[in-house]
Amino acid sequence: MEKCESHNYLPQDAANIRKDVFMEEQGFFNEFDEIDKSATHIIMYENQNPVATCRIYYCKSHKCYSIGRIAVVKMHRGKQYGAKILSYAEKEIAKIADSQQPAVIRLSAQKQAVGFYEKQGYHTAGNFYSDENCLHIRMEKVIFPSRRESSQISVDDFYNNV
Repeated sequence: MEKCESHNYLPQDAANIRKDVFMEEQGFFNEFDEIDKSATHIIMYENQNPVATCRIYYCKSHKCYSIGRIAVVKMHRGKQYGAKILSYAEKEIAKIADSQQPAVIRLSAQKQAVGFYEKQGYHTAGNFYSDENCLHIRMEKVIFPSRRESSQISVDDFYNNV
């Protein structure tokens, strides 16, 4: 059985997944930051075992929501947990976003994950940049909280039609 939990603090299960995936597997050093103190942390469980995590927060400077630190435990990849936790995070954002306004969601995708995010309705925005010697690119998606569903339009199209 699968379930997701949201927390207003960084639970140990989420920290362990991030450490295993980003630090041990991928070699990142700066995994934990100040955002962890104010973000909502989501953990997905399969039969009470933590299998995936991410965090969400509102970025005031960019006036958008951010989903980040999306990680799936290695032995549980290929089970659609990445897509499921991303969808759950979008639904959590839809609950807290202004229901009268579309909400922009932004994330920073590793180059090898761009195709995955495109399948989830995200569009690239900008150029690739290096973060700890790993290429990333900003990706965005517009959701409509009042409908509690995601759009399939690009952020650029959204802004051009406002």
